[in-house]
Amino acid sequence: MRAALAALATAILLAACGGASKSSVGPPPTASGIPASLLAAARPIGRGPRFHPANRGPILGSCRPTFGDRLEAHIEVFGANRVVLLAKGIGTGGPRKFLDGRLTRARCFGAIVTLDPTGTVYVRAGSRYTLGDLFRTWGQTLTSSQVASFTGGRTTVYVDGRLWGRTAASVPLTEHAEIVVEIGPHVPPHRRFAFPPLPTESLR
Repeated sequence: MRAALAALATAILLAACGGASKSSVGPPPTASGIPASLLAAARPIGRGPRFHPANRGPILGSCRPTFGDRLEAHIEVFGANRVVLLAKGIGTGGPRKFLDGRLTRARCFGAIVTLDPTGTVYVRAGSRYTLGDLFRTWGQTLTSSQVASFTGGRTTVYVDGRLWGRTAASVPLTEHAEIVVEIGPHVPPHRRFAFPPLPTESLR
């Protein structure tokens, strides 16, 4: 399990730098081949249930038997200087089936859905939802001073690398948004994410 989480953290780190071309000007890579700026932003996944908050919220919108057309946003959550994983299967109705930590079957799909804990969020096309809605359907708290079970500071949110000047809950879940939520020590936010292809017809 620990090895799987380490691999997941590496995948998230590498995906977050997606979209940069080979000709991009930036800091030289380290011996590992990963740019130093990315390593500075890297944090390990936290240990224990606080860093793996359960999926326990209500399904938002109609729960439909097919996945349907979706847009993708990516959410990174940091608490106490560690990665907090979004639960898999948020916004879906049971019974569910998972393969290698990824949802492969559910009874129905709500308006905001996660399939795995990588932070990719799928929002029903044509709908308008916010980061606050995501946390509500996840069943976790998001306020100016609390993120899930984490307190002891002010909640800070970045969108595409830029500081969000309004409430955390008001951030819109828009196509290919890279949203970073922090409470505790500052973590340099990623500006972009290499989004995976939308799920195949097996979920539709």
